[in-house]
Amino acid sequence: MRNGICGIAVARGSDQFLQEVKEATDKAARATPKPGIELLNVTKRYGDVVAVDAINLKVPPGSYCCLLGPSGCGKSTTLRMVAGHETASEGDILLGHKNITAAPPARRGTAMMFQNYALFPHLNCLENVAFSLRMKGIGKPERSARALELLELVHMGAYGERMPAQLSGGQQQRVALARALITKPEVLLLDEPLSALDPFLRTHMRTELHQLQKELGITFIHVTHSQTEAMALAHLVVVMEGGTIKQAADPRTVFNQPASSFVARFIGGHNVMRGAVTATDAGVATVEGPGGYSFPVPRGGLQTGEQIAFAVRSDEVALAPAGATANGALNATIASIEYTGASVQVALDVPGMDVFSAIIGESTFFGHNWTEGDSVAVHWKEEALHVIGPDADDA
Repeated sequence: MRNGICGIAVARGSDQFLQEVKEATDKAARATPKPGIELLNVTKRYGDVVAVDAINLKVPPGSYCCLLGPSGCGKSTTLRMVAGHETASEGDILLGHKNITAAPPARRGTAMMFQNYALFPHLNCLENVAFSLRMKGIGKPERSARALELLELVHMGAYGERMPAQLSGGQQQRVALARALITKPEVLLLDEPLSALDPFLRTHMRTELHQLQKELGITFIHVTHSQTEAMALAHLVVVMEGGTIKQAADPRTVFNQPASSFVARFIGGHNVMRGAVTATDAGVATVEGPGGYSFPVPRGGLQTGEQIAFAVRSDEVALAPAGATANGALNATIASIEYTGASVQVALDVPGMDVFSAIIGESTFFGHNWTEGDSVAVHWKEEALHVIGPDADDA
């Protein structure tokens, strides 16, 4: 058999043969199912302060997961516990079937890309990427070749000799990403990796991260406070608040069916209202909201007298001239107008409610010549209302 392999190598040329073997090995590695991450009742305490409170989360293998929430919600602490940079006070963290709760960071099968990139200023790009292999005692030719492969993967192959100070923010990010990937992690952890970039580059890098995750086929867990970022990247969006998980679902479900009023408000674009069910009839329930306004909503399991929260997306709201009665639901006054190009964001004062918002198409809005202070009628289609439920998380 060895003679057969040697004969093939001689016939094709050893370099070509080795390259074909490498490509076949890489292809097989990519086809091998990668493990996901599971958190079981994971808690993190700092003294009397509970930063993460008994959360349960299953991130499917090979998926892109975004932990989303306001500052202090526990998302970065959760990521650091998965990475091993924080110790869980209680609970278990599983990588596939392996319990990694107490494992040191270098033996977890994870790699972390930090928010500030943390490149060594005295090493060039190639040396930065190869650093972890150097610490493992791998020879310079091998580690340099592997580092160059990773730089090529992130479109930085021509910058290997440059120092970090000679790079833009986006270029530094790519080098940091290559350095995180050189250990061939089974899970890549990213702590707000796009926050330091300008809006244009942030959008471009979102696309690159999405394509890279798809190509590598490994699990990405990405912490962000940007709703747009999470919606654009994730297969699984995990919304956190107060150290707990408020909702974990695909982006469309989180946006269209928020599980709580907190999620609806944080994701943005939702007007959240509360009221009491005053009547039920077949598949429809009537809810009396603030200011005495009544709304028909899908009944589901609602019962008369029940207090509920419900929401309507801002882009589902329509405006009509004051006094219009067709489908009219609310009387309102335009409080402010924000022109964004293709659409107009309109803040509305509605008696008995918090500020109510509408997103109206540019041509529709300006076709009415509305200005601040004008009275309008606000309406929407019945099916646009989403019942959140009893929801007392931020009443």
